[in-house]
Amino acid sequence: MSNMTRNRLLDGAFRAVGLLATLLGLLLLAVFLLDILRTGLSRLSWQFLSALPSRFPERAGIYTALLGTVWIMVLTALIAVPVGLAAGVYLEEYGRKSRWSALLEINITNLAGVPSVIYGLLGLNIFVRFLRMGSSVLAASCTLALLILPILIVATREAIRAVPKTLREASFALGATRWQTIWYQVLPASMGGILTGIILALSRAVGETAPLLVLGVLAYVPFAPKSPLDEFSALPVQIFNWISRPQQAFGINAAAAIIVLLLITFGLNGLAIFLRNRWRRHLP
Repeated sequence: MSNMTRNRLLDGAFRAVGLLATLLGLLLLAVFLLDILRTGLSRLSWQFLSALPSRFPERAGIYTALLGTVWIMVLTALIAVPVGLAAGVYLEEYGRKSRWSALLEINITNLAGVPSVIYGLLGLNIFVRFLRMGSSVLAASCTLALLILPILIVATREAIRAVPKTLREASFALGATRWQTIWYQVLPASMGGILTGIILALSRAVGETAPLLVLGVLAYVPFAPKSPLDEFSALPVQIFNWISRPQQAFGINAAAAIIVLLLITFGLNGLAIFLRNRWRRHLP
């Protein structure tokens, strides 16, 4: 058997395995979604969305958890996005290529794969205990900001790296400074990829449960947070609490809450795809 024939056979085998794995994943996802929809769709109503938590499943709602999730998403974005964007721009445009920068880049990439519970322990020691923020919205947002910060830095660097060097050279040739080139040329050209990374990172933060449980976020909060220092609940914590209860009615509530959380996540992912495609169409 010649090398060319062997390579073709291996290529066909890899393609078949990849296609089979993709179909299997889609099938499992479809089964999961259908089961969740069949169980929880009938529970979705305005009363479910606007009601407070209750020990009676037919009265329980996700109002406080939903508002807590919104608070987390907004504060996490306000904390993590400026820092991640600035760090990515500095490392890619201003940082010198050296052993230190290479080591730093490897560590940032590795931090993106650290289990989320580790960030929860870090947030517990720094924000909850040392800075005495308690189990507040601000403590959870700072913890989740640390969680998604490596993802934002990597996404920003990759988006900036994809900008052609000729664009920078043309800007320099016209007399622009480095900062003017970055602000008026590089960032607009890479903003599609940057926005995609930001939204995908936020969608991961919204669905995290382990860091919130480690921080001591409450499952039963009879009020909605009104400031960053208030205690709160969140949809992942509420879902975890309902699933752990023996009553079947709470399982139905959990399925309905999962549908809401999936809608938020899919909405963020769809927004990322829309913004990326829209930005690419407007590029010259």
